[in-house]
Amino acid sequence: MNVSENVEKGHRYFPDQTALICENCLLSYKQLDELANQVSKGLRQLGIKPGDRVALFLPNIPEWIISYLGILKMGAVVVSIDAKLKRNEIKCLLNECTAKALIATTELQEQVPDEELPALEHILIVGDEVNIQESLTQLISGVSAQADAVIMSADAPAAILFTSGTTGTPKGVTLSHANLIAEAYTSSTYRPIRGSDRLLLYLPLSHCFAQCVILNGCFAAGATLVLQRRFDPERILKAIATHNITIFFGAPTVYCQLLELNPPQNEMVGIRYFSGGAPIPIEVVQEWQQRYGRVIYSEYGSTETLTIASSNNGSLFKPGSVGTPVKNVETKIISLEGEELEPGEVGEIVVRSPMVMLGYWNRSVQTAQVLQDGWYHTTDLGCRDEDGYIYLTGRLKETINVDGLKVYPAEVEKVIAQYPGVVESAVYAVPDPTTGESVRVQIVLRSGYATSTEEMTAFCLEKMASYKVPREIEFVESLPKNSMGKVLKRLLPEQESSSQSKISNRSTERSRSPKSQMV
Repeated sequence: MNVSENVEKGHRYFPDQTALICENCLLSYKQLDELANQVSKGLRQLGIKPGDRVALFLPNIPEWIISYLGILKMGAVVVSIDAKLKRNEIKCLLNECTAKALIATTELQEQVPDEELPALEHILIVGDEVNIQESLTQLISGVSAQADAVIMSADAPAAILFTSGTTGTPKGVTLSHANLIAEAYTSSTYRPIRGSDRLLLYLPLSHCFAQCVILNGCFAAGATLVLQRRFDPERILKAIATHNITIFFGAPTVYCQLLELNPPQNEMVGIRYFSGGAPIPIEVVQEWQQRYGRVIYSEYGSTETLTIASSNNGSLFKPGSVGTPVKNVETKIISLEGEELEPGEVGEIVVRSPMVMLGYWNRSVQTAQVLQDGWYHTTDLGCRDEDGYIYLTGRLKETINVDGLKVYPAEVEKVIAQYPGVVESAVYAVPDPTTGESVRVQIVLRSGYATSTEEMTAFCLEKMASYKVPREIEFVESLPKNSMGKVLKRLLPEQESSSQSKISNRSTERSRSPKSQMV
């Protein structure tokens, strides 16, 4: 099996069907498959072998998708790197997976510390500049466009997407070809996606939801993908009208911004399915349904479960829930002792399905902590109602979810510790009406040191991706600690002003039906 066979089948059965639209680029399934074949053969000529890791450090451009398919076709492993990351972050990820080759733009290459990456042998640049030592265009020039996908075993690694635990140490979520094929099938059938559909994709392709759910789900159905570099509300609305979009995916922020623009109803009438990809605030769902007569379906999952474990897209839609398990997915709510709980009782959500990851790349200990007897322990807290609908109530871990992107407090604290005069800091989540959560930090400075929130923000922006940078910075004299000197982060949000109370009403309303205690 090989997940890239989805595009090969499109080439075989409907070669002239449009597979990809991006700015001035339009590719049929035949053209997309042939370009992927050339990348596959070109990588082989460089000495890349099945199982080698090849990293993609690109924005949302056609070359990302062409390279992704080409890497998979020849049996190598795709490593996805967020285009917003900086040098130190990239160094950590590429050394972790010992990537042998990397594909990047000229601009992004400046963030790659190749002299500190001993395993990296090739950097392929997307572009036609004459001074490029190795370019993707040159690699595939003159290479045959005929090739078949290498048949891989079901558990052969296909992709590595990085995530972290509360320690802030990056971990590579390793996904097999069987994982990706199962997710593509699930994504294309439970909505369902038709060959005549057009899916808009502006979420970063390095993100699991964009890559595994939208991209692979689209190609599995033989539909058309309309790709945009980034989220731009005006361009989004233009694309919906110009390309007759029928399926739309968006994080909570997206729907909030579109509601502010208030596009006329006739601009949305052609979209038959709206997906939240994450829990959407009840107020947003209700307002959207009132204006446009369409439901935004909430979904629940993670990179480790290939993003979708449950979805609220059945015949009975329940605002505030994340629905019921999708096909071939099992979920349980368990106590701290591992016992399955009754409806209404709050516990940890565990998931078992063909989409659950192989494990963390080269991290057997961390893998064993979360994968037990085939069940992935999410450390998310939730409960079921009598109909089996799942409601999220909190997390056992401290991970901050900023509009679907994970931020790990220890990682941010490590950067802040590099600033002159910082004694310690505590990073934590606070509710945000737009992104769900935002990053807040309390910082203790040494005596005699002073700085401003603007200077600290600028420092952080140089060191890490913008979504990880604290939106709220407070300088304090001390942090609450226990007798062992450990910072008691659970006390920090309680020190916030009551101005956040109106936001917390959402979670109160969401969990009004189920019991709120942890059993």
